[in-house]
Amino acid sequence: MRAPTMLAAFAALSLLLALAVLAGKAQDASAAGSAEATFAGGCFWCMEGPFDELDGVISTTSGYTGGSKKNPTYEEVSAGGTGHTESVRILYDPAKIGYERLLDVFWHNIDPLARDRQFCDSGTQYRSAIFFHDEEQQRLAEASKAALAASGRFKEPIATEIVAAGTFWPAEEYHQDYYRKNPLRYRFYRRSCGRDRRLRELWGESAGH
Repeated sequence: MRAPTMLAAFAALSLLLALAVLAGKAQDASAAGSAEATFAGGCFWCMEGPFDELDGVISTTSGYTGGSKKNPTYEEVSAGGTGHTESVRILYDPAKIGYERLLDVFWHNIDPLARDRQFCDSGTQYRSAIFFHDEEQQRLAEASKAALAASGRFKEPIATEIVAAGTFWPAEEYHQDYYRKNPLRYRFYRRSCGRDRRLRELWGESAGH
């Protein structure tokens, strides 16, 4: 009975491997039609959730962009010496969600009036920014910023930058999905930082969360 058992086990293993390969190819195919968006809105812990809940968003990744140092660490970026800002990279399906919708969610989850800071976090590493990946994203980003400035909602100028996307460096693993991995600590940080309070002041009922 040993030989048939081994043959059966080998056949089962081969089937599992084949299914895994097919699943990987299917995932690659689904990602082939995806697009990328990059936003900076202060602490990246707080910027993943609002996008994760959107239909059409494939994934979000916390990281660093806008600076010059290669492969920066959290300690280096948070010290403010690398030029990077904490940011979030969003992979999305344009057939399900448009860039305009992502922009709308972005604006309602930041303080667009704050320069070189967001809420309780100060420094250029917490500046808000839209990092466009092509001319269409640049056009839509500039149009949304102009519309917000012309809306009359704010008396102060919009401080959020609109700049070309450069290299995005994913943050350390413990930062990824922090709001899910450490919900109590996350909520404490968010509340103590005054983020939701300030968002309600700025956006009222349409404030992000």
